[in-house]
Amino acid sequence: MPKRTRFMTWRTLATLAVAALMAAFLTPAAARAAVRESRPVYSYADAIREAVWVDTGLDSDGDGRTDRVAADIVRPAEPAREGRKVPVIMDASPYYSCCGRGNESQLKTYDAAGHVVQMPLFYDNYFVPRGYAFVGVDLAGTNRSDGCVDVGGRSDIQSAKAVIDWLNGRARAYTTRTGTTTVKAGWTNGRTGMIGKSWDGTIANGVAATGVKGLKTIVPISAISSWYDYYFAQGAPLYDSGPDWLSDYVDSPDARTRCAAVQQKLVDQAPRTGDWTGLWTERDYVKDAGRVRASVFLVHGMQDLNVRTKNFGQWWDALARNGVERKIWLSQTGHVDPFDFRRAAWVDTLHRWFDHELLGYDNGIDREPMADIERHPDQWATSTVWPPRGTEATTLRPATGATAGVGTLGLKRAAGTETFTDDPRLDESDWAARIDTATPEKAGFVTGPLTADLRLSGSSKVTVAATPTTTSAHLTAVLVDLGPDTVRDYAASGEGITTLTDRTCWGASSAGDSACFKETRAKTADVGFTVLSRGWADLGHYASARHGVPLTPGRTYTITLDLAATDHVVPAGHRLALIVAGTDRDLIDPPATTPTLALDLSRTSARVPFVGGAAAFAEATAGSAYSAPGSARPAPRTTAATPPAGVREPSTVHRIP
Repeated sequence: MPKRTRFMTWRTLATLAVAALMAAFLTPAAARAAVRESRPVYSYADAIREAVWVDTGLDSDGDGRTDRVAADIVRPAEPAREGRKVPVIMDASPYYSCCGRGNESQLKTYDAAGHVVQMPLFYDNYFVPRGYAFVGVDLAGTNRSDGCVDVGGRSDIQSAKAVIDWLNGRARAYTTRTGTTTVKAGWTNGRTGMIGKSWDGTIANGVAATGVKGLKTIVPISAISSWYDYYFAQGAPLYDSGPDWLSDYVDSPDARTRCAAVQQKLVDQAPRTGDWTGLWTERDYVKDAGRVRASVFLVHGMQDLNVRTKNFGQWWDALARNGVERKIWLSQTGHVDPFDFRRAAWVDTLHRWFDHELLGYDNGIDREPMADIERHPDQWATSTVWPPRGTEATTLRPATGATAGVGTLGLKRAAGTETFTDDPRLDESDWAARIDTATPEKAGFVTGPLTADLRLSGSSKVTVAATPTTTSAHLTAVLVDLGPDTVRDYAASGEGITTLTDRTCWGASSAGDSACFKETRAKTADVGFTVLSRGWADLGHYASARHGVPLTPGRTYTITLDLAATDHVVPAGHRLALIVAGTDRDLIDPPATTPTLALDLSRTSARVPFVGGAAAFAEATAGSAYSAPGSARPAPRTTAATPPAGVREPSTVHRIP
């Protein structure tokens, strides 16, 4: 991709001249409709750089005064001089001083006056010359802000909401962290769009769920919608650490001593039992989706094993029920920013999205397909709406096969049982690689080779009736596409990308803030199968997702596992498999005991969202008899596709969103 110039061309000047003439004769609404793209006509070198400290109204650290959060601002000087107001793009983050943002882990840097010199990522470089202000907010307890990090709770969310209130004249800000001189945001029209990856995008979700006025759009990338679902899956622990570890990881040094009470609350109210507490209620944004006023442009990797895709699926469904304007990109990557897997298209699309949502330009992006989905590395398809019209949940039934432990999957209810013993040493890849072999650690059920493509779109559920031999048991259910393919290698260290040494530039640069970033390319792997959706649960939470109990050996329990959202096409010639097993190594923690579980197949089923519903499944499986063990068996994963040590981190390694 050639470098973008920061200088105006004669074409840009001509466009501006035409726009100015049209604006003179048209109504403001008509003038906006006539302009289809903001142009880089303002000087980045001369941009105003300032810092303010916004009063959140909270005293999270209990020091007797309300917390102030630091907001670093980069905005074009020309509109301010001419009395014109500009919209704001905001990224509120805990990572600006501890860990960095983006593929190159950029940190904020400052000059002697305390004004930001380097603002991480390309947003300020690209959008400030186009007439936007960029605001980077330090969450409470991080970098230059007061208060305490509370990992998605009230303090985190209020850190960003208070800044939006200030931008709209509803909150107070100061020129210093402890001073009394106030400052107003007279330079903005109050229209704000929030963006961010991971924890940053999570804050955007949480702020949108408050319904704050002035927040016009959010762009959450790989973001959490409910913090419980970051740490647990229906009672099964996903990590060995709780939110207290994450808080300590990002706290500024002075916050670690004054925030002991907040840290202890994060320990006490997040028990590793997987029980729901008030702490999780406060951090569940899905329940407040009805309050969202902003539009949502959501981006997620379908193989994200950090912020699992259940987070985007339940958020998307809740927004849809409440009629929120929305758009979605789904990639084959893991926890990766679209700037690093589809850069040129991402910058162009984001530019048009903000122009439409914050400047009011009628550029047609709202009439384009709702969804972009990566089918193969760097090969994308679109859907007018997502999930597509005609998608219907179809009930699939497992049945015993000719060989014990190797069952079939179809539409007809069947009797019989299958038994497996939890083996915490194994994972979903081990199970899928031996799908056609009777092994003691799994129960597998497979269609015959498909005679037509079969598309899954959305979230699935698997209901199991299981009888354990011990007082505790964890369950895993996965859907697998059995057949050869080339995919992004999400299990490798780059989670589907390789970072190169050459750079491309996206916006204007300054001496201390380059707009040029290292390029990437897809890192691929040849595989014999693809795990396309996963779900986990603690069987002790069978009666209540909020409270688990010890099991009675020999008693049958029924529980429904929520599988992560996805969009995947199982091609003709491949097979679709459902696997039910125990501990999925490195993805959930094992139970206290090592149970053997018997599945009652007459009461076990999967509800899978097929495009075309049951008819599509029947057509794709018509005339394809179940393949006996050994026939049409998928090739094993290549070495490149096998998760190397340290990539799918064991539970003793902490991940950060």
